[in-house]
Amino acid sequence: MRSYLSVWRLPSAPVLLLAGFAGRLPSAMVPLALLLMVQQQTGSYAIAGLAAATYGLAMAAMAPILGRLADRRTPRPVLLVQATVYPLLLALLVAAVLGGAPTAVVVAASAAAGAATPLVSGTVRALWSRVDPRVRGTAFALDATATELVFVAGPTLVATLAVVAGPAWALGVAGVLAVGGALGLAASAAMRGWVSAPSAGRTSPFATVLAAGMPRVLLSGSALMLGFGALEVAIPAFADDAGSPGMSGLLLALWSLGSVAGGLWFGARVVSASLPRQYRWLLLGVTIGLAPLTAASSPWVLGALLFLGGTAIAPTLTVQNSLVGALAPAHATTEAFTWLSTMATGASAVGAALGGALVDGPSGVTGSLLLAVAGAAVAVLVTLVPGRRPSSALRERIAV
Repeated sequence: MRSYLSVWRLPSAPVLLLAGFAGRLPSAMVPLALLLMVQQQTGSYAIAGLAAATYGLAMAAMAPILGRLADRRTPRPVLLVQATVYPLLLALLVAAVLGGAPTAVVVAASAAAGAATPLVSGTVRALWSRVDPRVRGTAFALDATATELVFVAGPTLVATLAVVAGPAWALGVAGVLAVGGALGLAASAAMRGWVSAPSAGRTSPFATVLAAGMPRVLLSGSALMLGFGALEVAIPAFADDAGSPGMSGLLLALWSLGSVAGGLWFGARVVSASLPRQYRWLLLGVTIGLAPLTAASSPWVLGALLFLGGTAIAPTLTVQNSLVGALAPAHATTEAFTWLSTMATGASAVGAALGGALVDGPSGVTGSLLLAVAGAAVAVLVTLVPGRRPSSALRERIAV
């Protein structure tokens, strides 16, 4: 507990945690609320899925570009512009859907709103990467735990608002939260103390992705998230096959809560192994935790296994964030974290699509569960592939 108090006492910690949590909630709320709203208006899950997917892909594609722009000086101007534009575009999207606009207009409005989503996650992680190295690991553990809670609280909030007032209200609340989170970060003391590192001049758009050590972290993270995407489809399908479709939300919540418990435990530990070694062993732990899911006989057994297996997830993401912060060029930390989010989002979408195809195919739910295990196993293998040797200074940074 003392380690968490050390983080909380940092000057901007409360703002980073609370504004970061509020500003991230829309990423878990808007796609689901948009899906429900479009489906209610059009009666088509195909159009609803297209709108939600377009929103997510536009958000993921735009994030590295905005991250690169934020690193040139400070993320504050980017956040302030987004805090102004995002709610307007979200309101335009709601108006287009409720007004019965053609599908092309709804998809275009979804893309515009997604691209304007405030750069909260990348900014928060970039700011955490600048705190005292002695508490940085615990700070990232808190951040990973908060992110897990976002994906428990966000869908729950959407479901409640959709029943009480309608999905359009859920989008309105998401817009308010996004603005509050962005403005909170923009006004924080940590942001006022932001000092941009000098750039090496004009560089390739992919220079950050290709920095020493980064490809392995990004590719292993993508493989892991592909597996998670498949699992997010397999869990509701398992509950449905077992005749308990209402348990799908509980099962997903148990998975996230297991991750929260693991993250809080890991953040209070002092680990002597190097970051790459921690990352490799934690990925192996995730793989081992996912393997028994294929033998689950009932939703209750699956829930227990998901909670236990989930305990390795937040620690893995904690070390992953620490690695990205250590490996990223000093002038491109925000961009590096946005690349991590972008590749994770894309891989998760691919995993969900593949998992859905497997569920509908001969292999059924078991095939999608096996894909989740395979994704984690591939992530472990990627960390074993030799890469470009980092400089001596970089080796010192990732050894702690």
